[in-house]
Amino acid sequence: MMIRFDGMKAEEWRAMCTPINEVLPADERSRRGALYIGSWLASADTELLDSYEIRQIVAVLDSEMARIPPSNGRSAYNIPIADSVCADLRPYLEGACRCISDSLAKGNNVLVHCQQGISRSAAIVVAYLMREKGMGYDEALQAVRSKRLCVKPNAGFESTLRDWEKELRRKRPLIL
Repeated sequence: MMIRFDGMKAEEWRAMCTPINEVLPADERSRRGALYIGSWLASADTELLDSYEIRQIVAVLDSEMARIPPSNGRSAYNIPIADSVCADLRPYLEGACRCISDSLAKGNNVLVHCQQGISRSAAIVVAYLMREKGMGYDEALQAVRSKRLCVKPNAGFESTLRDWEKELRRKRPLIL
């Protein structure tokens, strides 16, 4: 018997209660940092951030009060957007992906977070995988969801990312 809460499976609820999940591990050979996704709670827990050696935080929140300022050797990149199907994610995609890519290349571990680690942060991490790893939307979403079961970008973000996928494909045609 599978227990559901408000349409979510128990595993999804447990995932939502987990403050941080690794999406991409660090690569010692290339000295690239690890990429994490999580909730606001992860960003507010200094001990947790230290234990994961997070040096870059990408905060995807609409509330200025919820943002964590740079501190303890950590940089912050803020994306001021609401979790709304009407919110335009497109203007933030390139900058967010560039910030994540640059930080990882410097060997820094990166946390991308929103309030609950479900929609906004997932959309940014999916965008990063699409841009940097050449994945399509569905593949990138599945890769993130395999690490954090509760991720579900809202319909507006999904539509934006599907359109962006077409744009990325035009810029970088598949080589057979």
